[in-house]
Amino acid sequence: MSESNKKTTIPNYMRFIMGGSAGMGATLFVQPLDLLKNRMQLSGMGADAKVKKTSIQMFGEILKTEGITGMYSGLSAGLMRQATYTTTRLGVYTWLFSRFSGEDSPPGFLMKAGLGMTAGMCGAFVGTPAEVALIRMTADGRLPADQKRNYTSVFNALVRITREEGLLALWRGAIPTMGRAMVVNAAQLASYSQAKEILISTGYFHDGLFLFFNASMISGLITTISSMPVDIAKTRIQNMKITDGKPEFKGAFDVLGKVVEREGFFALWKGFTPYYCRIGPHTVLTFIFLEQLNSAYYKYILKVDPKAT
Repeated sequence: MSESNKKTTIPNYMRFIMGGSAGMGATLFVQPLDLLKNRMQLSGMGADAKVKKTSIQMFGEILKTEGITGMYSGLSAGLMRQATYTTTRLGVYTWLFSRFSGEDSPPGFLMKAGLGMTAGMCGAFVGTPAEVALIRMTADGRLPADQKRNYTSVFNALVRITREEGLLALWRGAIPTMGRAMVVNAAQLASYSQAKEILISTGYFHDGLFLFFNASMISGLITTISSMPVDIAKTRIQNMKITDGKPEFKGAFDVLGKVVEREGFFALWKGFTPYYCRIGPHTVLTFIFLEQLNSAYYKYILKVDPKAT
């Protein structure tokens, strides 16, 4: 690579930072859907175990009892999750991609899928503490006053969890969280690229935001269907309390078995609507913010026209 090319290339560390920042920007818009999804997945537990509510009913209840600000409960944890998970995933994927690329040939599709799953697993492990804090902070509003954890921020949550439950509690549910990340990355990679090809082949779609949005929504549907059972196991494990030294669940399979037994098979997809409505727009918004950050870096830092690169 020539010296001039080096000067007009965004460094890898900045790509990681911008990737995490783009994910955080998207989270500002979709956090209410994350909260709604988590509440739906936890609705089979505790006092409201026998009360079945639709997403719209629960959304209205949250607005009525907690207000607009209540829809953003756990926002600091959501941002921290993006800062840790997205940045790590992007960094690991970029490193693995370069390691498995030939001089003139990038990895094949199956290899890319494998790299994506590995990167997602690593990112999920690093991001699990923020995930635990997020689940608990978004769940707090459904609990009676004497059972609320009342974390004031993600940092307060991490400190209190460590002090009250031990350091390892920050990685509670890490295995299903990593499993979910692997399923999500595999499903997204395969379905997104395939959806783009099919849409372009119709002749009605061309490269641009409209194509990206529709491909993301198709990919999001497939990803949601395939990953939600793992997601509900993760959510309930991370929110559970230990009573007299005995955990509520023994593991992910125990959660899934109890959910099916007590609430029915389709309860494994509780929170489907908000989860689906979140995953597509979050992908598109992340893409938009990332493009804007890239353009700004070229224009203001590298002092070059981004369209010429």
